[in-house]
Amino acid sequence: MRLIYNAGIFFYSAIAWIIAPFNQKAHAWVDGRKNWFDSLKQKVIPGEKYIWIHCASLGEFEQGRPVIESLKKEKPASRILLTFFSPSGYEIRKDYPLADIICYLPYDTLGNAEKFISLVNPSIVILVKYEFWDNFISAIYRKHIPLYLISGIFRKEQHFFKWYGGFFRKMLRKFTRIFVQDMESSDLLGAIGITNVVVAGDTRFDRVAEIAARAKEIPLIELFRGDQKLFLAGSSWKQDEEIIARYINLHPENMKWVFAPHEIDRENIDRLEKLFTVKCVRFSGFSDESKDARVMIMDNIGMLSSAYRYAGIAAVGGGFGKGIHNILEPACWSIPVLFGPNYGKFREAVDLINLGGAKSFNDYPGFEEILDRWISDAALYQKAAALAGEYVNKNMGATSLIMKEIV
Repeated sequence: MRLIYNAGIFFYSAIAWIIAPFNQKAHAWVDGRKNWFDSLKQKVIPGEKYIWIHCASLGEFEQGRPVIESLKKEKPASRILLTFFSPSGYEIRKDYPLADIICYLPYDTLGNAEKFISLVNPSIVILVKYEFWDNFISAIYRKHIPLYLISGIFRKEQHFFKWYGGFFRKMLRKFTRIFVQDMESSDLLGAIGITNVVVAGDTRFDRVAEIAARAKEIPLIELFRGDQKLFLAGSSWKQDEEIIARYINLHPENMKWVFAPHEIDRENIDRLEKLFTVKCVRFSGFSDESKDARVMIMDNIGMLSSAYRYAGIAAVGGGFGKGIHNILEPACWSIPVLFGPNYGKFREAVDLINLGGAKSFNDYPGFEEILDRWISDAALYQKAAALAGEYVNKNMGATSLIMKEIV
């Protein structure tokens, strides 16, 4: 099986090299790993203690971030090495100030793994959520370096739980401790003999609580909202927007409406504006004279998490694509949340729907029914809002459990 695995790594890397000239993401993926050893050698300070934290992409970084910040407080003398697999994570967080070194993870070959571990000689290694690279895990294990997985989540359809999964199960046995998000993951691992498991929860709850505590005031949104209830569509995509816009055009006076689209390029903002038959204003062009607009489009980045504080109801995009964006950011403000149908792989979405703090819609009639009920039934709305906030509060604390074990 190891031969097949290593061949797969080779072919994956070769394909990336072939398509790199024609694909921007592949080009960044390949270019970021060129001469990785020499580049890393210039940054590593011999004799220093490094804690190595690896994230697949941006979402995993946000899960790892509370642990990084806690490590910096508990172990200020230690240096942080942060690696990414994906360009989307690296490019956005390559200047993260709490990490001493930030780079791509080299291809998972036996030679690369041995050279990387020998050069960095980490005192602790932390993998976030997933990313099981056999050659790196084996090299860490041979060096007797403590290896942790945090915010892990497992499903029965994964390789570990298949008849052919022996090779992948061996990787899990090499971890010092596996911190999982839920009991279901713990039970699945226990059924295949993996006992080095702790149910700690998801560090994202700690992260969103911290973000909310640091939220900035946005006077323009407050002025736009006035004394009305506000609906905020965060990280919205075309299919979400078309359904919500149809409702707005039919019922513009029910609330004030703010969109923070996932893509803020000029072409996309122009497209979004054309969906509305009511007065619409961009955040960058808002003034006292445009307070009577019914819709505001946030044509900037970095403000969404703070903007949720002004909302009464939120819709989070992505549910008609690969999966929903962060629904915990609005939920932590005790806001009921709406999203599209592709949410099954997101534990927090399933939990919130089961509790009643969130709803999913497949089409316009479904969206209309949910929103009309929350608007017309004050008791139902208040219950949904309270359940959303309580869910986040009850699930905080994963970071402190993890830190007790690591420190």
